Amino acid sequence: MDMHIAQDMPLTGIDIGSLPPAEGEAVLRRQLAAAYRLVDHFGWTELIYGHLTARVPGEQPHFLINPFGLNYDEVTASNLVKIDLDGNIIGKSDYPVNYAGFVIHSAVHMAHAARHKVVMHTHTRAGMAVCALKEGLLPISMAATTFHGKLSYHDYEGPSLDLDERGRLLENLGDNQAMMLRNHGILTTGRTVPEAFIRLYRLERACQIQLDAGAAGTLNILGDNLAAKSGADVDGFSEKGGGAIGDLEFAALIRKLDKTDTSWRH
Repeated sequence: MDMHIAQDMPLTGIDIGSLPPAEGEAVLRRQLAAAYRLVDHFGWTELIYGHLTARVPGEQPHFLINPFGLNYDEVTASNLVKIDLDGNIIGKSDYPVNYAGFVIHSAVHMAHAARHKVVMHTHTRAGMAVCALKEGLLPISMAATTFHGKLSYHDYEGPSLDLDERGRLLENLGDNQAMMLRNHGILTTGRTVPEAFIRLYRLERACQIQLDAGAAGTLNILGDNLAAKSGADVDGFSEKGGGAIGDLEFAALIRKLDKTDTSWRH
């Protein structure tokens, strides 16, 4: 991939699908590399594990994934690895890919659905803790209400090494764009990198709040009607914020990254 393409193109507020495939992929690579650096910035990493993936423009069901073995702060636009739904590397790469990550993410990308073009899966302390609770995520915060009635659950089957699990993952996800992998970690999807990232941020924050509140006292659980109204109001506010969902927040976070390190862009 020639990373000289689209050097000056903005990374938010742009329809990647409207660009020529090579130019669209160049922009997508920078967006995804920025997301990896932001996951590192927020402390959501677990060594070299967990994955953020994005379906590249074009007819072929190829997607980008992190090079296995690199820290998240070593991921750049150019070293992201392009693979197909069978885990085969497309083009040249100096790095392998994590098979377990391939299984989980290819399951979602298999759907070819516009709403699942980007998949983000983390093993955070808070996320894994709430995934280990029988109750799962509870409607006790504004962040949590954005997932009320829109959060899927997938039972733990091991470290996701069996291709047979892909069908069950996809079936459990359904039309939702967030899922708790029980006893494992959290997963979000989106039509764009900014959309999937802001959804990941909110789900992670909801998990953190639940653990903090539970440790401090008795949880004040919102009723279904109020939780549903709150979630709809938050979604409505995001959609009226100008641009696609997550664009405004992601643009601000990119500015934060660029103040200290721009190596992710290359």
